[in-house]
Amino acid sequence: MSENAKPKFSHLPLSTSGPIECAVSGTVLLNTPYFNRGSAHSAEERREFNLTGLLPSSIQTLEQQVDRAYQQYSSRHDDLAKNTFLTSVKEQNLVLYYRLLHDHMKEMFSVVYTPTEGDAIQNFSRLFRRPEGCFLNINDIDRVSHDLAQWGRPEDIDYIVVTDGEEILGIGDQGAGGILISVAKLVLTTLCAGIHPNRTLPVVLDCGTDNEKLLNDELYLGLRQKRERGEKYDKFVDEFVKSARKLFPRAYIHFEDFGLTNARRILDHYRPEIPCFNDDVQGTGCVTLAAIMAGLHVSKQKLQDMKMIIFGAGTAGVGIADQVRDAIATEKGISKDDAAKQIWLIDKPGLLTTDSELDHGQQAFAKDASEWDGKERSLLSVIREVHPNVLIGTSTQPKSFTEEIVKEMAKHAERPVILPLSNPTRLHEAVPADLLKWTGGRALVATGSPFDPVRGPWGPDGADVAIEVAECNNSVVFPGIGLGAVLSRAARVTDKMLVAAVRGVAGLSPALRDGTAPLLPGVEHVRAVSVRVAREVILAAVEDGAVAAERDIPTDEDDLDEWIREQMWDPVYRPLRRVEPAGASRAAKAELKVVGSLERVKDKVARE
Repeated sequence: MSENAKPKFSHLPLSTSGPIECAVSGTVLLNTPYFNRGSAHSAEERREFNLTGLLPSSIQTLEQQVDRAYQQYSSRHDDLAKNTFLTSVKEQNLVLYYRLLHDHMKEMFSVVYTPTEGDAIQNFSRLFRRPEGCFLNINDIDRVSHDLAQWGRPEDIDYIVVTDGEEILGIGDQGAGGILISVAKLVLTTLCAGIHPNRTLPVVLDCGTDNEKLLNDELYLGLRQKRERGEKYDKFVDEFVKSARKLFPRAYIHFEDFGLTNARRILDHYRPEIPCFNDDVQGTGCVTLAAIMAGLHVSKQKLQDMKMIIFGAGTAGVGIADQVRDAIATEKGISKDDAAKQIWLIDKPGLLTTDSELDHGQQAFAKDASEWDGKERSLLSVIREVHPNVLIGTSTQPKSFTEEIVKEMAKHAERPVILPLSNPTRLHEAVPADLLKWTGGRALVATGSPFDPVRGPWGPDGADVAIEVAECNNSVVFPGIGLGAVLSRAARVTDKMLVAAVRGVAGLSPALRDGTAPLLPGVEHVRAVSVRVAREVILAAVEDGAVAAERDIPTDEDDLDEWIREQMWDPVYRPLRRVEPAGASRAAKAELKVVGSLERVKDKVARE
């Protein structure tokens, strides 16, 4: 391609090639994070956009700005202070913020997400400086459409993350502070998959809180009342979904950190109708299934050979069971009921059977109680009876995968796949060093939190080797699924699309090429992973009839990868091109995500 030739797909509305149109100048430009580049504005831009006199004279590169920002970041005394610092960078300069994260991904990931984001959420009302996102009030249901309408026109929003704040990152009910998990998830969609940051919307559904500490905190910023449930709650959620779909028909809706009794129920209700996703239910299941598939491939087994026990049958555990069941059904061409026979769920009472007290999601996996009459239903007993080759931990019961349990499993599985996923680290069912020690290095391990490599005499002829441990991080899956759904404008997110996403991740497993490498690619490679995931999701969506026929999507894989990459936002400074405000786009006029930039909202709602 010649130097001046345009990329093949530069005509697309979300293309990231070429200059950015800008109709604002001076302080307005510098106060717009999407346009502002501070000391990196060129001499030409400073003259053209009336920035002379507003900036120091020296013109610096993005790399120099990242170096300065990293020094400032490193001077903060703890991770929560670092998280707050990064938020301030994001509010000033989006490119610098995402480039800083990109260049220091492994170091900063735990600061912008779990576990540090959990600390920020718990301290939301005390650290609050300025609002970000849309706060919807269950006592003001009639204003839901009005409040959402302020955020843009139908074409302005691609991706919405919404939470009710009931079950946040393992720390429970955080009420209105849940807005920060919506914000954090959207940061990851941009960082990991290039979702355009000015085309997203974080939302919290404030339904009250059952957190007594918050209710008794005079600084708490949310509704000071017990959490609403039942008919009023359902009406509130439905009003949000219907309003969001009417106002932003292109938007993909990501449900996040809803409570156990609502997460699956809400997903099951809306999934057949709209493009939506629940990361706690589906994302955890997808990334775990990817690790399982990679482990089975390494051990030369197939999905249809699998016997899986899940210890901990809550939202995450049942979500994993669902994804594995659906993949088995797809691969073997059998019913979901038959596929569920390869999965055993164990919770606090023991193995779940038909005489157990079950919620809706658990019912599909309950074993016939008559087959277990007179038999012990503990984890160890079920392992002795079933001989599983896959063991998943989502119980939050630390050290529950004991040496006896692991050795019993290893008697019947040459390469047992063992995934202790409970977070945080102190709640893991076992640590990788013990799992590898107890199995003589044979276990294929992935965890819910990062762990250092484990050394042991497990190489050829007893040579000392270091085995890297994969982290089952949803961020290698959910951003790519969202990217594929957004770019294809899929009408739904189907089972085939999710299984395709899983295969995309599993196919990039480093362990397929090196037995000491992790089962899953790390977050430092996540943008490349997201391209693969998006490609597989889009192809599956087209095959499954979830994409409108008029969408001009390439069918060649190389072309499709280029089509995807062209529409992924990158943290680089593209040239600014001056345009006149008359006739300029809302993006050029710095109006995206700026409430009050539209005509009067009530007029808009009435017109629609």
